[in-house]
Amino acid sequence: MPATDGTTRRLALPQRIWRSSIALRVIATTLVAALIILAASAWLILVQASRGILAGKQVSASAEASTALSRMQLSLADTDLSVASLNERLNQLVAQATASSQQFQVMIETPVTGFISSGLSADSVPPALADKLAGSTYLWVAPTLVSYRDGTPSVPGLAVGGNLRVPSGDLYPVYFLFPLTQEANTLAVLQRAVWSSMAVLSVALVLIAYLVSRQISRPVRQASAVARRIAAGDFEQRMPVVGSDDLASLAISMNDMASTLSAQIGQLEELSRLQQRFVSDVSHELRTPLTTVRMASDVLYDQRSEVTPGLTRTVELMHDEVDRFESLLADLLEISRFDAGAATLSTDDVDFSSLVREEASDVTSLADQAGIQIGVDVQPGSMMVEADPRRVRRILRNLLSNAIEHGESRPVEVTVAGDENAVAVTVRDHGVGLRPEQTELVFHRFWRADPSRQRNLGGTGLGLAIALEDARLHNGWLEAWGQLGEGSSFRLTLPRSPGGTIETSPLPLRPEDAPPGPGTADELPAETEEDADEQD
Repeated sequence: MPATDGTTRRLALPQRIWRSSIALRVIATTLVAALIILAASAWLILVQASRGILAGKQVSASAEASTALSRMQLSLADTDLSVASLNERLNQLVAQATASSQQFQVMIETPVTGFISSGLSADSVPPALADKLAGSTYLWVAPTLVSYRDGTPSVPGLAVGGNLRVPSGDLYPVYFLFPLTQEANTLAVLQRAVWSSMAVLSVALVLIAYLVSRQISRPVRQASAVARRIAAGDFEQRMPVVGSDDLASLAISMNDMASTLSAQIGQLEELSRLQQRFVSDVSHELRTPLTTVRMASDVLYDQRSEVTPGLTRTVELMHDEVDRFESLLADLLEISRFDAGAATLSTDDVDFSSLVREEASDVTSLADQAGIQIGVDVQPGSMMVEADPRRVRRILRNLLSNAIEHGESRPVEVTVAGDENAVAVTVRDHGVGLRPEQTELVFHRFWRADPSRQRNLGGTGLGLAIALEDARLHNGWLEAWGQLGEGSSFRLTLPRSPGGTIETSPLPLRPEDAPPGPGTADELPAETEEDADEQD
C-alpha cells in the first residue's frame, strides 16, 4: 500500500499540471500528432527512396555486368590456350574487367582453383545466387555484403552473376560485385535531410500550436478573471468584445450575465435595506405601545388575586406573553443595531471564568426544571480578558439556555481554558444533536432544527444569531459541532483583547468522547448565511 500511495502522489502532480493548462494540452496534442504524422511520412519517403535507388542500381548493374560479360566471352574466344593456360587467362580477364570499371569487381569460380578475384573474399558471393547460376544462361541479381581479404570493412552491395563458357564447353560462374557505398551515402544524406526537416517542422508546429492556444486561452483567462472579480463584488467589470466569433459571443454572454447579476443584486440589497429599515422602524414604533401594555399588564398582574380564578389565569398568560414579546422586541432592536453597524463594545478587564460560573449559576433553576445538571470545569491558567461583559454574558446565556432546552435531561458540560492569545469556553450537551450540515444553520436568524419540536424555554430564534454577532464584534469565533444522537457542542473563542487575532483555540471543538463520525473543522470560524452568500 505505501508504494501504491507513493506512485499515486507522483502521478498526481503531472495530472494536475495537465488539467490546469489548455495551452499545454493543445501544444502536447499537436506535437504528438505531428510527430506521428511526420515520422510516418519520413518512413514512407525513406522507404520509397531506398527502393527507387536500389531498383535503379539493379538495372544499371545488370546492364554493365552484361556488357562486361560479353567482352570477357569475346576475349576468351580469341585466346590461344596453347600459349597461355586457362587459369592465367581467367586471371587476366578479371584484372582487365576490374581495371576497366570503378563500379564493380569481378570474381570467377573455377572447378579446380576455386575463386579467382582481385582481393575479394569468397563470402561476398551469396549462396542463393550461386544456386541460381547452375546451368543457367541468364544474369541473376542478389543483394550481398562485399567482403575483402585485406581486412577492409565490408560494405553492402549487389552481386550480378552469369556464366562464362570456356573453349572446352564448360560454364564457369562469373560474379560482378557492385558496392553500394555511394548509394548508402546518398540515403544517409536524404535521411539527415528528412529528420532535420522533421525537427524544424515540429518546432514550427509547436510555435503555431502555442499561438493558436493563446488566441483561445487568452479570452478564456480574461473571462475567468472577470468572473472572479464579479464574484468578489465588482459588478462593473466587463469583457472586451472583439470580432463576431464564438469567443465574442462568450464575451457578450458574460457581460449580459454581469449586468443581470448587478441589477438583481442591487434589487436584493435594496430589499434587504428596506427589510432592515422595516424591522428597525417597527421595533422602535412598538416600544411605546409595548410600554403602555406592560404597565397595564403589571397592574393587572399585581391585582390578580382580587379577580375570579378564570381571569387570574388570563392575566398570568398575558403577563408571560408580554414578557416574551418584550424579549423579542429587544432582540429585534439589537439585530437592527448590528445591521446598521451601530453596535459598539464597552470593554473592561474581566475574569472570563468568573463570568462563565456566574451565568451557569443563573440558569441553575432552569436546569433543575429540565432535570439537567451543569458541570463547570475551569482549566488552570489566567482567564483575564478585555471584553464587553454584557455581550459576553449574553453569549454564555444563549449557549447555556440552548444546551438546557435541547439536552434531553442529560448533563451539560462547560469547559473553560486559555492560552497566550485567547480564552475559550465549550458548552456540551448530550441531547438529540445536529447533523453536520446544520452546524452552520444554527446561527441563522429564526432557524430551528425541528420546527415541530416544542420549545420548552420559549425564545425568539435570534439568540444564537445575536451571540455570533457579539463574538464577531470581539473579533472572536463562535462555532458549533453536532452529531445526531450524540448531542452538540458550542465553542466561544475570544482574543485577549478585541484587536487581537486568533489562529487556534485553546479548546477543541469536537468533544473527546464523541464517537468517530462526520463533524466540523476544528479551527475554522463559524460560517453565517452572509458568508455563504459571499462564497457562492
